[in-house]
Amino acid sequence: MHNQHATAAEGNPSVITRRAFSQGLTASALCLTTNEATSAQIAAVQQSDRREAEAARQIAPAKVKTPFHLGIIGAGSRGQELVRSFLRVPGVSVRAAADVYPPRFAQLDAICGKPVGRHADYRALLDRKDLDAVVVATPLGLHGEHVLAALSSDHHVYGEKVMAYTAEQANAIVAAVAQRKRVFQIGHQYRYSPWIRAAILRVQQGEIGDVTHIMGYWNRNNDWRRPVPGPVPDPSLERLINWRLYNEWSLGLIAELGSHHIDIANWVFGEFPEAALASGSICRYHDGRETDDNVQAILSYSGGRRFIFTSITDNARMGDQLWLYGTKGSLNLTLEDATFFYEPKKITRTVPEPDRKDEAVVTSASYNPSNEMPYRGPGRPVDVSTAEDPTTAATRAFVYCVRTGTRPIADVHVGLGSALAVVCAHESLRSHNQIPIDAKHG
Repeated sequence: MHNQHATAAEGNPSVITRRAFSQGLTASALCLTTNEATSAQIAAVQQSDRREAEAARQIAPAKVKTPFHLGIIGAGSRGQELVRSFLRVPGVSVRAAADVYPPRFAQLDAICGKPVGRHADYRALLDRKDLDAVVVATPLGLHGEHVLAALSSDHHVYGEKVMAYTAEQANAIVAAVAQRKRVFQIGHQYRYSPWIRAAILRVQQGEIGDVTHIMGYWNRNNDWRRPVPGPVPDPSLERLINWRLYNEWSLGLIAELGSHHIDIANWVFGEFPEAALASGSICRYHDGRETDDNVQAILSYSGGRRFIFTSITDNARMGDQLWLYGTKGSLNLTLEDATFFYEPKKITRTVPEPDRKDEAVVTSASYNPSNEMPYRGPGRPVDVSTAEDPTTAATRAFVYCVRTGTRPIADVHVGLGSALAVVCAHESLRSHNQIPIDAKHG
């Protein structure tokens, strides 16, 4: 997410307005369904109410201002963005950082406005006794090692997505969180987006019927390569700076971009996917990279439901967006908004009368262009009064959870669901076979 949403400061009443909006939706749904709904349906609505109330508490502006000291492992571009968000939370300061690239420390000092403790070895950071929590924002290939080490040293952890590079590491993190009883939050910040939460709540209440398919796009028109410092680029820094382009550290576009959309699909469908089928290639940027410059993935869910993801890096036409398709309508989710569209009434098919079996049935043309054209009219936007950056809300929620011992919205099981899907989709991409995901649960 980007900083154009960072408009809600502490005490901004718009956050409370959003909470009232969400709770009003669930209350209305309960009133509308009480007369005809089963007890199970009413219980489901009440459970949804409780979830939204808890989410509102986590996301709400912080009232507690007691000191909260962070350490960060990995102070690169994403780590620095997380630090900016954490520093917006009252009481939070960054005490220490660990990174193998020394220039990152000066950059972090500038963001924090003071010198931060420097460690070339992350284990030295984890040995410190003055940290309330640790942020892990290193390359994906190191997530498992760093998160498990932080949990083993009894630290609460905010871990960037994807949770781990392998299924075994992901399951080990789930076990470590349970054993150590530490707070772990995965960096799926869309779970904290007000407009996405409000829209998905309406989907769960049946506004667009039964959702059977979700389409995710994340298209860009750039080579995904970052400049390497020096008058002549230093080859020793290539894999450090451009780690996303190499298999040792990265699972490619499915992980770095698609994992966010996979998480939303898991959220909407209410389960982990059952199988993954993916493909990809290097068709545009023949520059020595190992990860593909375009990918396509299909995740299968129960009941024949599907999530389909595509990402290309030489045309940005579709940008970053999701489409949820239901039997009564559709929902479009973007970085800035959510909009509902509704299906027209279905065509009534002619049925022959029982006593006139010999007469030909009058039918419409089998193909009518007007029925096949895409809808280009306006939809109904989700009216949410705050446009706060979800990363800011997510970091604030993490601090709240550590301070109160509360389970995060984006907890370790949320992280597991997207991690297993990413790992299996990447395996499918390499093997050219569909990969069952159940076998990866361990």
